[in-house]
Amino acid sequence: MKLITRVSDLPPALADSVTKEESDFVDTLQAKGILPFAVTSYYADLANKEIQASLVAARTSGALNPTSGAQRHGDVLRRQFFPSPEEARILPYELEDPLGEVHFRVAPRLVHQYRDRVLLLANGTCAGYCRHCFRRSWTSTLQGFITPEELEPVKAYLSAHPEVREVLVSGGDPLMGSDNRLAELFTALRDARPGILLRIGSRIPIMAPERITADLVALLRHYRPLRLILHINHSKELALEVRSALSCLIEAGIPVHTQTVLLRGVNDTALELAELFRELLDLGVTPYYLFQGDLAPGTSHFRVNLERALSIYQELTRLISGLGLPAFAVDLPGGGGKVHLHPGCIEGEDEDPSGQVWYLLRSRDNTLWRYPKESN
Repeated sequence: MKLITRVSDLPPALADSVTKEESDFVDTLQAKGILPFAVTSYYADLANKEIQASLVAARTSGALNPTSGAQRHGDVLRRQFFPSPEEARILPYELEDPLGEVHFRVAPRLVHQYRDRVLLLANGTCAGYCRHCFRRSWTSTLQGFITPEELEPVKAYLSAHPEVREVLVSGGDPLMGSDNRLAELFTALRDARPGILLRIGSRIPIMAPERITADLVALLRHYRPLRLILHINHSKELALEVRSALSCLIEAGIPVHTQTVLLRGVNDTALELAELFRELLDLGVTPYYLFQGDLAPGTSHFRVNLERALSIYQELTRLISGLGLPAFAVDLPGGGGKVHLHPGCIEGEDEDPSGQVWYLLRSRDNTLWRYPKESN
């Protein structure tokens, strides 16, 4: 899959929207060790159309500042994949490993945090890099698809742990692998544990819907029980090509669920979220999780203050039925695990010697963990 990695290769309106400061920042990503810039031609074209449409609307209304070009007009899609100089701002409490996965790593590519399921980091690359990525410090190393040698300890672990009933195959994006590699991986996992449920975490159907071929759909169908967990953040991502790909998967009997990240400047209103979740439900897709932003380095410009986030979610519950309402959750920083968020989940506040104020949230094991109180 060919990815766009240079500003000069972007479609015209999208390229014109890039400021010199942004362009200079992109040139320094590799030297700074920051998540690289890459996007599929399909998603770049979608973002280009969004910017073009917003420019036309702005000109028609007379609201466009002629000196600003396309910048800041219709950038819901652009904001998700195009690097921002704000990423260089790393706050003291942001973590290289915000979920604390290192504490639960049982093999180089395998994480066992929850009793009945494990996380397999099957691939280290993606079809474009989300700038809010919580695993950016690992994905930026661009590790390839899991090798047979790396798979050996995974198989041994699964064989020795009958309590594990699910494998979340993630990364990076596992569907970046070829059909043959995926078949070999799924076969190895099933040989180690016959009948184990495979959960495939992916953004491919959104970033590169052409990857959802008849052969890939047949392969996924063959390895049921299997569920796809897709990362979708905005209804503007549900273009015709994406809808067609989702229909192919669902009509083949493959359950499709979604995870959405609450992102400032992208989807941080109840109306936008409700529109997305209603459309997903109409397509036969189950909204699964809405996530509060993790404390990944350089992502503070995406995070929504937790109290405001809770207010947005409460409004959302009044706009859509339970069928379309995902659980709202956060992964407690440093390894506290996933907890559902609701009114009253904040049990207090704590201030450290530096003056940073923290919300206190209770983990599943009844321990209080801290999540930063941020202003926005």
